[in-house]
Amino acid sequence: LCPVPLQVDGLFIIGWMYLPPHDPHVDDPMRFKPLFRIHLMERKCATVECMYGHKGPHNGHIQIVKKDEFSTKCNQTDHHRMSGGRQEEFRTWLREEWGRTLEDIFHEHMQELILMKFIYTSQYDNCLTYRRIYLPPSSPEDLIQPGLFKGTYGSHGLEIVMLSFHGKKAKGTKITGDPNIPAGQQTVEIDLAHPLQLPDIENLRDFSELSRIVLEVQEQVRREEQEREQRQEEEEEEHSQQAASQPASPLGGEGAEGEETAAGAEGTTQDKAPASQPFVLPMGVISRNEDYPRTCRVCFYGTGLIAGHGFTSPERTPGVFVLFDDDRFGFIWLELKSFSLYSRIKVSFQNAQAPSREAFDEMLKNIQSLAT
Repeated sequence: LCPVPLQVDGLFIIGWMYLPPHDPHVDDPMRFKPLFRIHLMERKCATVECMYGHKGPHNGHIQIVKKDEFSTKCNQTDHHRMSGGRQEEFRTWLREEWGRTLEDIFHEHMQELILMKFIYTSQYDNCLTYRRIYLPPSSPEDLIQPGLFKGTYGSHGLEIVMLSFHGKKAKGTKITGDPNIPAGQQTVEIDLAHPLQLPDIENLRDFSELSRIVLEVQEQVRREEQEREQRQEEEEEEHSQQAASQPASPLGGEGAEGEETAAGAEGTTQDKAPASQPFVLPMGVISRNEDYPRTCRVCFYGTGLIAGHGFTSPERTPGVFVLFDDDRFGFIWLELKSFSLYSRIKVSFQNAQAPSREAFDEMLKNIQSLAT
C-alpha cells in the first residue's frame, strides 16, 4: 500500500504512486510513479487508463465504492507482464523499487522478505482500493510537528509512518506495510509521561546498561497502570456504596477538592526537554543507516509492535524513542537489537487536513481495523 496523491492536469486527473527513496537513504526525496489517468471528455464522459507496467497507458476502470473510497481495475493485465517472465519482472522491480540487483543481496533472510513483498504487491497490481487519509492535526503542546515520515525497517526497507500526538501519548501508524506488520497498524507508541535519562556517552555504548534503564521504566509503567486500575475499582465501589446508603451531597466539596489535587499533581509531571546531548547507538544494535545524528534533544520510553510473517503472534515490546530534531527521530527496538531512523516527508499536500480531531481519530481506527 502506498499513498496516492491525485493531481488535476488540464483535461486529465492523474493518480501518482508515492514511494519512499531507496533503502536506507531516509533523507532523500520521495519518488513518484503514475498509477492511473482519467481523461475528461465532453458531455460528462471520461476514459480511464491504467499506467502500471512498462508498456504505456492501457484500458482501465474506476468505481466509486462510497464517500472517500474508490477502486481501480486494469482491463489489460498483459501490459503488466514482461517477456522474460516473473524472473525478469522481479529483477526489474528490485532495481526500480530497491535500487539493487539480485546479486547485491547476500543475506538469505533479506532475500526471503524481499521476495515475499514482491509477491504480495504484484498479485494486487490489477485491482486496487483507495481510501482517504487525513494528515494529523497539530497543537502548540506537541513535541514536534506531526506528519508523515520515512523510516528504516531492517530488511523490509523503507516504509512510511504517520506520527500523531494524543495527549501524553504519541503514535506512529504505518501507512505502508510489510509481510510482518501490515499498513494501518501502530508500529510505535511513545509514552511522553516517561522521559528517559540516557547514561553518559561511554556507558551508552553498553547495551546492557541501556536495557537496564528501559526495563526499569517498563516496570514503573506497569506498576502505575496497576495502581490506576486499582484506584478506579475502589472509587467505583465507594461510589456505589454511597449511592446505596445515602443521597449524593449537592455541594460535593470533597470531590471537587480531590479533582483539583489530581489536576495539580498531573501538572507537576510535565518535564521540560533537556539541552542537546551526545548520542551513539549501543554496541550490538543494528542500524541500516549509520548516518544517524550524533546528538539528540530528548528520549522517551516507548513500545514497538513486532510479529511473525502474516502478522502472527503480534506483541508490543519495550524500546527507546529518540528525538533528534524537528524533522528526524529514531526508535531503538530493545528485543530486536535494531534501530529505525525516521525522516520527515517535506511535501505539501492540499486538502489533506482532517476536518476535526474526531474525524482523524475515526480514520486511524478504520485503517487499523482494515489491517486486522
